[in-house]
Formats: sequence, structure tokens, C-alpha cells
Amino acid sequence: MTFRPRVAFFTDSFHEVNGVALTSRQFDAFARRRQYPFLSVHAGPRTEIATEGSVTTLELQRGRAAFPVECDMNFDPLFFRYRKYVAGILRDFRADILHITGPSDNGILAAYLAHELKIPLVASWHTNLHEFAARRLHKLFRFLPNGPLDSLTLATEQSTLALCTQYYKLARVVLAPNQELVELLQQRTGQPAFLMQRGSDTSMFSPDKRDRADGDFVIGYVGRVTPEKNVRFLVEIERALIESGHANFRFLIIGDGSERQWLAANLKNAEFTGVLKGEALARAYANMDVFAFPSHTDTYGNVVIEALASGVPAVVTASGGPKYLIQSGLSGFVAADDLGFIRAIREICDDGGLLAKMRVAAREHARSLSWDGVFDSVYEAYEQALPSTLYSSRQCPPSSVTIS
Repeated sequence: MTFRPRVAFFTDSFHEVNGVALTSRQFDAFARRRQYPFLSVHAGPRTEIATEGSVTTLELQRGRAAFPVECDMNFDPLFFRYRKYVAGILRDFRADILHITGPSDNGILAAYLAHELKIPLVASWHTNLHEFAARRLHKLFRFLPNGPLDSLTLATEQSTLALCTQYYKLARVVLAPNQELVELLQQRTGQPAFLMQRGSDTSMFSPDKRDRADGDFVIGYVGRVTPEKNVRFLVEIERALIESGHANFRFLIIGDGSERQWLAANLKNAEFTGVLKGEALARAYANMDVFAFPSHTDTYGNVVIEALASGVPAVVTASGGPKYLIQSGLSGFVAADDLGFIRAIREICDDGGLLAKMRVAAREHARSLSWDGVFDSVYEAYEQALPSTLYSSRQCPPSSVTIS
């Protein structure tokens, strides 16, 4: 496609520390490198607009009514107050495509404006909100008997999934990070669905940044320390290693969240760094020996790619997107169940030769993943959402539409 559409990208996260924010920042950087016309709209510390090269950035400040949905994310129910202001900016920008990343305050505003201004809408799925809701509810009501609790959890997951897919039906094209989700969204929305994977920054994350000299075996975890990440399973790993006679190992937990205090009280030998960024994060990855990611809910697993790029083999579950990132037996293991997960950690810990081979394979696999390739495929998917009359109507922005 030689013509590049003018893209207005409304993301749930940009400044935060999570996979959506990372992908959004990389998309912004891609548009700058390629000099594509790009409007990046997200929440920020103040409301302001700036243009640099081909990219215009619009940040919108959340108000006092905003409430937390994550440790570093909020939802402003009054975000709709920006509709006229943002509509004017969209007209001036002459957006051909409006791309949203989920049902956040910013995403809901964008979906409304796409409809009112008749701009084709593309929606990318980044987070399994239905599974998050179910796991958090399970934790909140764990005092209930198993039968009623399981029924409540299942009903919550199914109803949340139904609501999310109704929202994604608004889009002409949907994007998802793994093939299972592509098929699910295509079936439930009836819209064309395509892969939108993630890339790897192999310059930032590299085994060359390893500077640890002690003889401990370090089991690492990076991400939100929350129930949906299944982080309490790390305690089961530690218990199993101790029972099998292992002594010289420790955990390195990077991130923050509601489960951090419980883990600190129940892990015997663990370092908690909180959130790390940049070079500090890259060094921490490189100083790990294996990356343990017990989540069952992740749609992709950016942290898994960062570990592989750092030359660290990963052990993941057979649920969700991370399993697609691991060449099981080569760059890590995909564990079918809890016992298999523990067995994989123990095998890497016991076999220095296997660890050395996996470190090389992990790095090589990460080198094959390119952010530019990811976003080139996104622009190819945009073709499916563009009207056939785009070229003839290009000079006629929808300025006649009034936002009330």
C-alpha cells in the first residue's frame, strides 16, 4: 500500500508501565521514523497539544472524578467533556482511520467520535478484561463455598466477555495479539480480524548487560504483582525447589501491585525492586537465569520477549498468548500444568548445559521479532477498513458534522 492513511490513535495507556503503554510508545516511535501522519491521543498530566514532524500528540488531563482501575491507571467517567475539543482536532487533522485499544475513558470517547464524524474505526484487543474481572472477583469473594464462587466467577467472565465483544463490534476491523484471540473476535464480532503482535528491542535488552558474579540461580518475574498474573504460584515453585534439595536460588520480583505484600511475607528468599525502567530494567533481566511467568490471562507477554532478548529462557503456561513466544525445549518451556511448570524450572536449574543452549536460542528468537514488522502489518490491516472512495473524498473532511 503506497498510500499511508492519516491515523488517529487513541490508547488506554501511554505513560504507564504495562504492555499497552509499551506498544503505544513503540507505535508512536514507528510513525516518527517513517514520517507517517499520526495523531496520538492519550491521558496525561495536563491537557496540551504539540506537533513534532509528522506526529501530533494530544494529551488530556483526567479530572477529580477519575478513579483507579490499576495501580497506575485511572478511569474518568466525565472524560466526555472533551468531545467537542477532540472533534475539532480530528477535523483539522483529517483522520482517515481512528484506532482504539480498549474500552477505557479515552477509547469510549474515540468510539463515539468515530461514529459521529464517520471515521472508520479499528480496534485492537490488548487485555483479557473478562479473565481479569473473574480472577479479581474470585479473590474478593474467596470466603464463599467453592460451588457458588465458581458459578459467580464463570458468570462474571462470560458477561464481561460479552460486553467487551459488543464494544469491539463497533469497529470495521479488529486486531489481536495471538491467533486464538483473532479467531474468537472474528467469530463473536463478525468483523475481519488480524494479528497485531509485539516486537523486541534487542538493543535495550541484551545479555551483554549481565553484571552479576555470584553463584545463585535467579528466578525472575516482571509485571504487575496482581491476582490475574497468578503470582502466588511463585511460592509453590520455591516450596518445591526447597523440598527437592535446592538451596542456592532466589527470586527477583520486578513490579508492584496488590499481591506484593503477600509474596514478601511468603517467599523465603526474594528481592522486590518495585517498578524498574530503562537500563535498570535491562540489567535486571540480564542478571536472571530463568524467567517464570505463571500468568494464564496474558494475551501476548511483552515481558517474555524482553526476557528472551536478554538471553533468559522463559517458562510459561499453556494458557493465553505467551505460549506462542516460546519454542518449548529450545528457548524455554511451555508447561501444561503446575507440576510441569515446576519440573521445567527445576530442569533448567539442574542442567547448566541446557541453560547455556537456551540462553542462545532465546536471544536468537527475540532477534527475529521486529516492531517495524508489527506495525507494517497493522497498516496492511487498515486497508480493510478504508472506504474505496478514500482517494476522491480525501480533501473533504467531515467538518459539516456537529458534535453536541
